[in-house]
Amino acid sequence: MKKLSLASQIFIGLILGIIVGAIFYGNETAQNFLQPFGDIFLRMIKMIVVPIIVSSLIVAVAGVGDLKAVGKLGAKSLSYFVVVTTIAIAVGLISANIIQPGAGVNMNKLEQTDISTYVDTAETKQHESFVDTLVHIVPSNPVKAMVEGDMLAIIFFSVLFGLSISAIGEKGKPVFRFFQGTAEGMFYLTNMVMKFAPIGVFALIGVTISKFGLESLIPLGKLALSVYGTMIFFVIVILGLIAKFVGFNIFTLIKLLKEELILAFSTASSEAVLPRIMEKMEKAGCPKHIATFVIPTGYSFNLDGSTLYQALAAIFIAQMYGIDLSAYEQITLMLVLMITSKGIAGVPGVSFVVLLATLGTVGIPIEGLAFIAGIDRILDMGRTVVNVIGNSLAAIVISKWEGQFNKREVVNSMNNLNGKIS
Repeated sequence: MKKLSLASQIFIGLILGIIVGAIFYGNETAQNFLQPFGDIFLRMIKMIVVPIIVSSLIVAVAGVGDLKAVGKLGAKSLSYFVVVTTIAIAVGLISANIIQPGAGVNMNKLEQTDISTYVDTAETKQHESFVDTLVHIVPSNPVKAMVEGDMLAIIFFSVLFGLSISAIGEKGKPVFRFFQGTAEGMFYLTNMVMKFAPIGVFALIGVTISKFGLESLIPLGKLALSVYGTMIFFVIVILGLIAKFVGFNIFTLIKLLKEELILAFSTASSEAVLPRIMEKMEKAGCPKHIATFVIPTGYSFNLDGSTLYQALAAIFIAQMYGIDLSAYEQITLMLVLMITSKGIAGVPGVSFVVLLATLGTVGIPIEGLAFIAGIDRILDMGRTVVNVIGNSLAAIVISKWEGQFNKREVVNSMNNLNGKIS
């Protein structure tokens, strides 16, 4: 009997979770039973993310050993992130103006959800200047940054430490081997944790459907369809063109990442697949130092799905309140979103926090977010998938840009999946 692949197991868990969630819609006992299984899986993922990033990045940077090369890689990555997230915001704005998802929505028929926790976080964010964000990248205590999962601070420390190990030559080799062994051990642990993924996915999607139900999408159905339709367009057309420009095929990438994309969709957590996509993109032809630098950095600076959604949701709320934003106001909104969406990937409910910190600048009532908070989890599932595809493609683009992409590895990876490279 042929053994089911992990992707098939996760997909079965997803379908069963939807069925069980629908059967036990509104049943708190079922939710309380399933929730711990989902929480355990997410905690297991969080347990391995920081050690993998630290050890992999230190090994990758120490292997390069060139401050100039690392600086060049960082500059290219950030330039690419700014361009693509700007395009994502523009696509979200254009889509909202064409589809008009908020026009004619009766707010009296919509349920409001408590968003006070997001408001507190957003107020803190609003008081931070761009300079404060830059200062915060440098950790005063690297251990504290690791405990708090402060991704940018972790990356900053790991890069400098990797360069330092390389600079001291022979003395640094035992330390290099330690982190090399740690990285390999953590990737092995990741594969062990992933065996629990189908159960985790089943529980998480079961709780989501049981809490919100598919009926919750009906009053805001036009918004949900607009968000998902626009994200599909962005992946196939925009990211597809970027991939084609560097000689790659977006559908090949999606096929390579099918397990991770199902998992990202089910958990609505990019973190859940971070270790796996770093490993997969390395096996797919990206050099280790590029994959381990670009992908974690992209989690803070290259959230294509999130920025697209933020732009579309902002216009939706304006339309719902009958506010007609001028072209100037929409450009202002785009510029503000570009700044507020950077560097806060570790904040819970990041898209809501960014919107709360942004809407007031163009006169959109932040209270409008309470009307869409109820279906945010379901929309978050889609934008997480786009974030994962965007960051995986970024690793390929930067590898190609650096002239270090190994196409033969892609062929091998696709052969392992019994597919064909386009």
